[in-house]
Amino acid sequence: MRTSILLVTALLAAGCSRQEGPEENIGRPDAGENVAAVDAGTPAATDPAAPGSPGWDLQSSGEGVALALLSASGSTAIRLFCPARKNEILVNVPSFRPIGSEERLSFGSGGEAAALVADPRGDSQRGGVSGRGAVPGKLMALVSGPVAASYGAQSSGPHPAPPSNLARAFVGACAQGKAKPAPQPPPQPASACLTQDGKPVPANRIRAIGTEPFWGARIEGRCVTYSHPEDQKGTRVWTRFSGTTTNGSWVGALGGSPFVLRTRPRPGCSDGMSDNRYPIAVTLTVGGEQRSGCALPL
Repeated sequence: MRTSILLVTALLAAGCSRQEGPEENIGRPDAGENVAAVDAGTPAATDPAAPGSPGWDLQSSGEGVALALLSASGSTAIRLFCPARKNEILVNVPSFRPIGSEERLSFGSGGEAAALVADPRGDSQRGGVSGRGAVPGKLMALVSGPVAASYGAQSSGPHPAPPSNLARAFVGACAQGKAKPAPQPPPQPASACLTQDGKPVPANRIRAIGTEPFWGARIEGRCVTYSHPEDQKGTRVWTRFSGTTTNGSWVGALGGSPFVLRTRPRPGCSDGMSDNRYPIAVTLTVGGEQRSGCALPL
């Protein structure tokens, strides 16, 4: 009986000596396979938003917003950037090599593409080559599918399409930088002097003078302000205009009598009292009298 007990105790001790802990596996040829089998059953946790994670990333700062495609190594494959408060987009591809004779870089998705102006010297700040231009009106279509860029014979992509939520956020941020049209002043009512029968008439801004007797007239549109020594401030006469400024007629009434002023081209017209010469000759019928004079466009 004592011999049997000793034999069982020895077998148990030998079995326990073959159960090795993890530290004892180090250096064993099959240790890697055992560890791999354990790791395979426990997937590693990932943070898609962490810097350097592969895939598309939306980057925003006070300078603007960027949509960048990062590789597994953390390098940038292509970067689209819209500066703040500017209607501008910049597309940079670090892998492109500058070409002295090539000044166009295109990017887009599927059948949609936009051409940007590229610096043939390359991009000293970002590396590679950058294209710059106004934010395309079809920007959403350019980033809603697999994105590609081309520069001369060089191409990048098509790259996987950006997630729709990132694409929409990027396009929305770029749209905020577009120049807004300046507010238009409210329309001003048309001057009655510049309207006849509901239609505009030429401005007809001229000044006429005459002698023997002295008189003067200022014309604007269809209105004539007639003045003379007894009425130096002048009286406005509403007339009906026809013709042109230099060959026209203004027909109305003043003091119950016809008022008619006519112009015609006449270079060298003299007022009869000075050496001044005028390009327009004038005849005036007022108060039953016909007078003559000259006129000068204002």
